[in-house]
Amino acid sequence: MQSQVRFIAWMTFLFASASQGANSPSPLNFINDIQPILTKADCNTGGCHAKAGMGQRGFRLSLLGFEPEEDYEHIVKESKGRRVFPPAPEQSLLVMKAANIVPHGGGKKLEPNSEEYKTLVRWISEGMPYAQPTDPKITHIEVQPKRLSMKVHTGQQLKVTARYSDGSTRDVTHMALYEANDKSMAETDHHGHVKTLDIPGNVAVMVRYSGLVSVFSVSIPLGAPVETLPPEKNFIDRHVFANLKQIGVPPSALCDDSTFLRRVSLDIAGRLPTLEETKTFLSSKEVNKRDLLIESLLSSPDYADFFANKWTAMLKNKRDDVADITANFAFHAWMRDSLLANKKYDEIVRQILASTGTIVSNPPVAWYKRVKEPTQQLEDVAQLFLGVRMQCAQCHHHPFERWSQHDYYSLSAFFSQVGRKPTAIAGEDLIFHKRGIAQTENKKTRQPVKPAALGSDTLDIPADEDPRLKLADWMSQPSNPFFAKSLTNRYWKHFFKRGLVEPEDDIRDTNPATNPELLDALAKHFIESGFDLKSVVRVITQSHTYQLSAMPNEHNAVDRQNFSHYYPKRMQAEVLLDAMDLITGAKSDFADLPPGTRAISLPDNSYNRASAFLKVFGRPEGASVCECERLQSASLAQSLHLMNASDVKAKLVTNNGRADTLSKAEMPEPKRIRELYLAAFSREPTADEVRIAESHLIKPRADAQGKALDSLRARRQGYEDLIWALLNTKEFLYNH
Repeated sequence: MQSQVRFIAWMTFLFASASQGANSPSPLNFINDIQPILTKADCNTGGCHAKAGMGQRGFRLSLLGFEPEEDYEHIVKESKGRRVFPPAPEQSLLVMKAANIVPHGGGKKLEPNSEEYKTLVRWISEGMPYAQPTDPKITHIEVQPKRLSMKVHTGQQLKVTARYSDGSTRDVTHMALYEANDKSMAETDHHGHVKTLDIPGNVAVMVRYSGLVSVFSVSIPLGAPVETLPPEKNFIDRHVFANLKQIGVPPSALCDDSTFLRRVSLDIAGRLPTLEETKTFLSSKEVNKRDLLIESLLSSPDYADFFANKWTAMLKNKRDDVADITANFAFHAWMRDSLLANKKYDEIVRQILASTGTIVSNPPVAWYKRVKEPTQQLEDVAQLFLGVRMQCAQCHHHPFERWSQHDYYSLSAFFSQVGRKPTAIAGEDLIFHKRGIAQTENKKTRQPVKPAALGSDTLDIPADEDPRLKLADWMSQPSNPFFAKSLTNRYWKHFFKRGLVEPEDDIRDTNPATNPELLDALAKHFIESGFDLKSVVRVITQSHTYQLSAMPNEHNAVDRQNFSHYYPKRMQAEVLLDAMDLITGAKSDFADLPPGTRAISLPDNSYNRASAFLKVFGRPEGASVCECERLQSASLAQSLHLMNASDVKAKLVTNNGRADTLSKAEMPEPKRIRELYLAAFSREPTADEVRIAESHLIKPRADAQGKALDSLRARRQGYEDLIWALLNTKEFLYNH
């Protein structure tokens, strides 16, 4: 009986709809009119009805509405159509839940009598049309203004216009979504009003509507006078100083020689300068001694050790069992030798991606031992070498980018012909090209997909050609918009603490660089150098931007992205451990490695388990290509470890260590203190520091039983205390 009543009501509705006058407004459709309402109300977010599985309470929508056909099916046809009721649209479950008339776990999403509410009711009353082939389709959205300079603590209302295939336009400001890429610089509301905060610089506001994105770029000037600038050393200074002048942020002065020596040694070689290096550099009268120091560090094995440590962690040189040791050692040694020989970056990448054979004969194939699935291979390659995060596109269109599922599987197809088979050596695989048609299956459409690089045409690759070589060819093309930018942005972050694009591996149109001209110039320089990695390090460290003092002036202390001063960063776990060994004169021992091996030379993550220090200070496990895996923030556990841990205490009391040696040295006390400060900070101590240190060293001391120590033992204990104090200072723990 109930179904008969429903059928009669439905037929009555259809008859009434057919007899409406010709002056009725143009009919609505699901794609253009309803999907944006669901998106604006957050109905199709991961925390609501677009969550993995069955959505929320059995009602499922696609994430951010990228699959409108599926969403239409779920709303109109699923659950016997109980979510919509055309004879009485206001009584539809979809409407009553959204307005919280019927209790809704997500709360009230629509206000009754709002335009969105009325549109939803009208769409249901019109019979829930999906879309006709002749209906106009949205082509792009425009935000006005596109770019603007705004003072701190000012506001700007945006206007968003949708343009359609028939030439029509629609003001969708109230339906668009807004998000600043740096929420410490600007905030947005649901209506498109942008408000700037305290920090000067450049910030972007991403605008989303109906699966499309646009960007509103804001320059926030501080407005301070920039009367004098350091001289320009290279193109980096030209772009950085021009930006500082435009936004009115005066840079700090250049750092002194002691600071530069310590800074560049830590950043290029991953170590403190030796006492002899410090004395030689500070006493040198060479005009270009800073450039000469950079060349010396780049030519040293320490440079190769330090950057091999960086790259092997990101390339997942991870030991899961004892059988991995050969592969890990071989891969690490190959990467170190490649950097020492200054092998071109594109060649390093090519040798990894297109590697075949066994680890013994060709160490780069160790990467395929860790990264086995084509989907994981494409995701790692895209994020590490292109700065593009493709993970989202496996299941749905990327919410902030133009990459679709088709793009995802097109990139995956390059790895579809990677074969592997076990060898006579336990745990080892032979990697080979299977010589089949390069294609993969789109898991959603079940259709075959051929290889295509990001933003490029589909390739038909003959079966006897390895598709990975085609991928490597595309990556190294000068026209590639990702490859060079990704590397230079990653290296910029290494030296400056933050990237021009942040995060450093999330380069996209909706997350623009804080200084786009500079990033373009760095990428151009890298390409013209033939992908020379040392040339990137050289041009960055030779710039006066890199050589600015870390001490802010009266205006630029709030700057966090314009590089008006050097941003201090805490030493990495391995670098800090080596620095402590250098200052204390102790040596850390590591299994399966020669005595005296430094922490930055460790080949894989297994040593983290044996070293509480490396674990507490955040040495990465190599489980991810993201450098965010490395812990760089300070913690209470780190402070307690430095103050009380037995391994730190053992380093201080090492026989023939620095405390022991200084206590026995035949030199005046101030000179001994000077040696210690030069070793720890690459600078001379101040008069007050000498006075305080001397007064502590001459104090009488007693043993645990209260018996007075002889002068030699007392002095040694005094130096142990002094070294412990220096190790716990921010000046020691940070590269500044």
